[in-house]
Amino acid sequence: MNTKKTKTTKKTGGKDQAAVAPEAPLEAPEAAPDAATEAAPQAPGEIPEPPHSPPPEQPPEQSGDRQGELEDEVADLNDKLLRAMAELENFRRRAEKERSDVSKYAIANFARDMLTVADNLRRALDSATNEGAEDNAEGLAAGIELTERGLLATLERHGITKIEAMGKLFDHDLHQAMFEVEDKDKPAGTIVEELQAGYVLKGRLLRPAMVGLAKGGPQPEAKAEAAAPQKDGDGTGNGEDTGDGPQHIDTSA
Repeated sequence: MNTKKTKTTKKTGGKDQAAVAPEAPLEAPEAAPDAATEAAPQAPGEIPEPPHSPPPEQPPEQSGDRQGELEDEVADLNDKLLRAMAELENFRRRAEKERSDVSKYAIANFARDMLTVADNLRRALDSATNEGAEDNAEGLAAGIELTERGLLATLERHGITKIEAMGKLFDHDLHQAMFEVEDKDKPAGTIVEELQAGYVLKGRLLRPAMVGLAKGGPQPEAKAEAAAPQKDGDGTGNGEDTGDGPQHIDTSA
């Protein structure tokens, strides 16, 4: 903004002096509002947020120390990870070996007990080949019978039980019929002969007993009861009980 200087002449002591008028002060331009500091319109009752300030810059020495600490922490975690993976692999190998040993030596106790039976059987055979064994046939038979009892006792200790078949009714779950014999004195389906003994392991069938059955005799009681019609409250045997007692049918029509 240009201002013109005006000169005025004054007479002082016979000399003309030019008086300079004072200049008008310059007005400073209005500063533009700063976008960072300009306050956004606030809702009633809302507290204005303070202006965000950049984080203080760390000195280069502190920055280098922090980076070293992070590298040490990463190395420590990596070492722990490798150790955990090695321990897991060792555990897997030990478990696999134990499982293999259990599979191989699961019958160790059973085999140890069977050795006693084998020893008794060997003694019985040795006594049969000795001189004078022909005169001691009864003693030999008794020794073999004792060996069989020991064998059955060993099997029972390990859950293996012999199936008692003689005189029992035929059971499809335990017996295998090989032939039938005509016998009218015994109920049909009664086992009269056992060709081969059967065994169960803790209730599960190992081998069925091979048996011969009687036929031609009376029906067993269990089968007779199953075959007979069931009589209900009305006496009709049709399996339905009406609860009204006997019903009379009028046939006079």
